[in-house]
Amino acid sequence: MGGMGRDDDGRGRLGSALSGLAVAVGCVLFLGGFVWGALVYQPYTVPTDSMSPTVKAGDRVLAERIDGGEVHRGDIVVFRDKQWGDMPMVKRVVGVGGDEIACCAENSRLTVNGEAVEEPYLLQPEENASQQFTADVPDGHLFLLGDERGGSLDSRSHLQDPGHGSVPRSAVTARLDAVAWPLDGGMVDRPEGFAALPGGISQPGPVRLMLGAVVAGAVLIVGGAAYGPVAGLLGRKRRDRTVSRVA
Repeated sequence: MGGMGRDDDGRGRLGSALSGLAVAVGCVLFLGGFVWGALVYQPYTVPTDSMSPTVKAGDRVLAERIDGGEVHRGDIVVFRDKQWGDMPMVKRVVGVGGDEIACCAENSRLTVNGEAVEEPYLLQPEENASQQFTADVPDGHLFLLGDERGGSLDSRSHLQDPGHGSVPRSAVTARLDAVAWPLDGGMVDRPEGFAALPGGISQPGPVRLMLGAVVAGAVLIVGGAAYGPVAGLLGRKRRDRTVSRVA
C-alpha cells in the first residue's frame, strides 16, 4: 500500500511539473506570436471596393511591413503618394520599372512587355477594355491597378502625371498577406499570371507561422491549466473505487 502511494505521488509531481512547463511554453508562444505579428504586420481597414472581389470595403487585413524594393508584380500594396491624395491606398502592382503596360490584348487581357497576363482575380475581365492605354514605367516606380477595373481610380487616372501614372517604390509601406476579418477571408494569393515574368512573384510573409504560434500557445495553456482539475477528478475516482473494493 505504501509503495503504491509513493508511485502515485511521484506521477503526480511529474504531471504537475509537465503541466507547469506546458503553460510556461504556451505563454511564450502565445504572447510571442502577438508580439511578432505587431512587429512584422500592420492592420489596415480597406476603405473602398476598388480591390473587390479580392478584398472589399471594410475588410480588416494584415499587411507585412516591407521596403519598396521588395515589391514584385502581382503584389497588393499599401502606399501613400501626394499625386493620389496623400492618403493610404490599396492597389495591385502590375508593372515595375522598365515595363511597358498596355491594354488590351485578346480577351481584354492586360499586357506587360507584350505578354498577356492572366488575372483570375478580376470579377469581370472585360472591364479592362473600358480604357485603352499604354504606359512606360520609369525605373524605381510601380504601376498600380485596382481589381475592380470598372470603378477603380488607379494609375490609369494619372497617366498624364509625371511617371505616366506610376508611383515611386518608396511610397509603399506594406504588402497584403491575409484578410483577418471577416474570418473566412484567409490568405491573399500571389497571382501565378506574373510568375513567368522576370523577378517572378513574392512569397508570403510569416503570417502562418505567427498564427500557428498563437494557436499552439493557446492549446498548451489550456491543456496545462486543465491538468490539475482533471488529475484531481481522476484521482478521486480511483480512491472511490479503492474504497469500494475494500468495503
